[in-house]
Amino acid sequence: MPSVTIKDVARVAQVSVATVSRALNGHGNVAEDVRNRVLAAAQELRYTPHAAARSLSSRRTQTLGVVLPDLHGEFFSELMRGIDQVARAKRLHLLVSSYHGNPDEQGAALRAMRGRVDGLLVLSPFAEIPTLLGEHLDPALPTVLINSQSGLDGTAVLRVDNHGGAVAMVEHLVECGHRRIAFIAGPADNFDAHERLRGYRDALARLLPGTPEWVVQGDFDEASGHRAGHELLGAAQRPDAVFAANDMMALGCLFAFAHEGVRVPAEIAVAGFDDIPLARYVHPALTTIRVNIAELGARAARLLISQIAGEAAAEPSTSPSGVLATELIVRESGGTRTPPPPSA
Repeated sequence: MPSVTIKDVARVAQVSVATVSRALNGHGNVAEDVRNRVLAAAQELRYTPHAAARSLSSRRTQTLGVVLPDLHGEFFSELMRGIDQVARAKRLHLLVSSYHGNPDEQGAALRAMRGRVDGLLVLSPFAEIPTLLGEHLDPALPTVLINSQSGLDGTAVLRVDNHGGAVAMVEHLVECGHRRIAFIAGPADNFDAHERLRGYRDALARLLPGTPEWVVQGDFDEASGHRAGHELLGAAQRPDAVFAANDMMALGCLFAFAHEGVRVPAEIAVAGFDDIPLARYVHPALTTIRVNIAELGARAARLLISQIAGEAAAEPSTSPSGVLATELIVRESGGTRTPPPPSA
């Protein structure tokens, strides 16, 4: 069976080949009824534009590259959902690669994108961004860094207010009367983890001066949260509350406490960060800091598409539009305690 061509679509839609091309490429100078007729004809004939020919004629691949540290977990699933929604609305494809947290594999993934995509969305949590990315990113390729430390001239950065969110959580726990607040930190070389730890430390020093910080190392996964939970239970004096740098570690900690018969929040409160969908369905439901993860992905995709189109944009690394606000979500696991009476 001969392949369907753009001429076949034009014939069925009763328009010119040029009109079909404009309609399929999303140009605005096509009447809506004509566009709908073209799309209906293309669907009826199961027409697929020839990617190579389109690329040669427009110098565009109609594809966005997405390079992530991992594809496993609810955070990355939600992030991709937001990116995909924007891409689909613009009739763009996605080319996704994961480097499994390995800096060398990250470089290989970035190099593999060259010539295949019109722009890149990169989540690179490593602290040494210029060293790790500078030699692998094509400076001519529009790129948006997600939740990354700034450091590459001319590269847009869109990040979550990790520091502000962590401060808000410590403020809430202190207002609830908790005084011995332990923190389960994320990976030491992760920018998000660094900012959340900084927020915990800053808030603790301001709100409870003289109180020593209590930091247990984690790795942003359930297993490390579970280990941290057991470590905290083995302390001579247990904490009043545990604030984990992400929800996955908080859930692992909750499981460790449940296994040892510790009542949450009656004995120890637990809080997380991210508000992944699962956070509201565990028992007790998790107090956390909400990050609209899908919106983070969607905003990054919209920013990249604007760059590809040559539209001027404010410097997102320094303007308010480059920071995604967080929100305190109070649920059962955070508990409420009566603050101790003031000392005489």
